[in-house]
Amino acid sequence: MPMRKAWLGLGGNIGDPVASMGQALRALDSRNDTNVRAVSPVYKTPPWGKTDQAWFHNACAEVETALEPEALLASCLDIEARMKRQRLERWGPRIIDIDVLACEGMDKFESPTLTLPHPRMTERAFVLVPLADIAPELMVSGRPVAAWRELCDKTGMTKASSDGGWWRQTD
Repeated sequence: MPMRKAWLGLGGNIGDPVASMGQALRALDSRNDTNVRAVSPVYKTPPWGKTDQAWFHNACAEVETALEPEALLASCLDIEARMKRQRLERWGPRIIDIDVLACEGMDKFESPTLTLPHPRMTERAFVLVPLADIAPELMVSGRPVAAWRELCDKTGMTKASSDGGWWRQTD
């Protein structure tokens, strides 16, 4: 089965978001059709959109997958559901959030359930900073991710882990 790279954004601000993101990445990596290839450090970031809530922890991952983009999204949503993710309000608190950001060979993709590249990702430091750690040359909307990172407002962001190995740790 042909494999392609895809990039995911992960985040959360309920419970232990770093442990939740690690659990989600391990669940993806355990699949026969998807392998986690690179993971960014974790960043602590201020809430975006709805600001009266706890700060988030965010990271990005590069996966290699045989899944088509919509099937990859469905797998991510299934993992969120198994982890008891509740969608109560837009941009609200969450135990885990997994977004498909981009897929190799697809400059633009649009379906009823998924738009690639992820809408508004070029405006969000909590996506661009960790994504630039693992895919600085990835082209998104005509620019490399590293260039988008330089243009975004990184106010308040701090690195919460020193490297990308954090996701393999289990309690």
